[in-house]
Amino acid sequence: MAKISAAQVKELRDKTGVGMMDAKKALVETEGDMEKAVDVLREKGVAKAEKKSGRVAAEGMAAVAIKGDHAAIVEVNSETDFVASSDPFKALVAEIADKIADEAPESVDAALALASDKGTINDAVIATTQVTGEKISLRRFKVIEKGADQNFGSYIHNGGQIGALVVLDGADEDAAKDVAMHVAAINPEYVSREQVPAETLAHEKDVLVKEALNEGKPEKIVEKMVEGRLNKWLSEISLDDQEFVKDSDQTVAHFVESKGGKVNTFVRFEVGEGIEKQTGNFVDEIMSQIKD
Repeated sequence: MAKISAAQVKELRDKTGVGMMDAKKALVETEGDMEKAVDVLREKGVAKAEKKSGRVAAEGMAAVAIKGDHAAIVEVNSETDFVASSDPFKALVAEIADKIADEAPESVDAALALASDKGTINDAVIATTQVTGEKISLRRFKVIEKGADQNFGSYIHNGGQIGALVVLDGADEDAAKDVAMHVAAINPEYVSREQVPAETLAHEKDVLVKEALNEGKPEKIVEKMVEGRLNKWLSEISLDDQEFVKDSDQTVAHFVESKGGKVNTFVRFEVGEGIEKQTGNFVDEIMSQIKD
């Protein structure tokens, strides 16, 4: 059996980010062959990731990377907020956001195939899974391209729990950042009421009509009541019509107009939205990990 030195173990740990014992075992298994040891750890990393694939990763971080005329907003998930706040996880998220902003892949699979210091982004995800012991996944991303007369604005809230990316026609980066902050806080659904789908509008109107009739309102005034309530609803879901979070005396559209611009688009990611989180006994979960 080949003698494994502390220097070899350190080198392998530096290359892969795994624990000391995992690195030593891989070197012993490959009789000190560094490249084969890396392959062994990658293979084990894949197995480890697959073993954890049934778990729900509903925590994590949203991040934004802006590279010239391209910007990317991403969501990367972990199982616990403890791992989401760790340095290895934060470094992975930053790398993923930067690579996606640079390369603008068309899908999550294409993003995972992008080159990384670990080989690919998928390899980097596996390596971080090894280090943290949790399932980690790139859930989604959006890449936006802007023109020369447009400005990006981004805002990250609460350590990455919410991320917002905005594009303004005209105005400036400071105004765009202020609108991104508003988007993060208020969560609009559309830029303007004109973007609301006709079927969505018709459904809401039908609900409001039935609501007014059930309240016993006379039919002759129901239409006017519904018109007022529909306008209120539209102002609540449309970014342009919302009261600006930093100045409730004006709408977002009026604020942006005062800066010489207009809202073009926005994207808002809230970590874990739409994911059904598992509940269970935390002590049992810890004990099961110890037994693995």
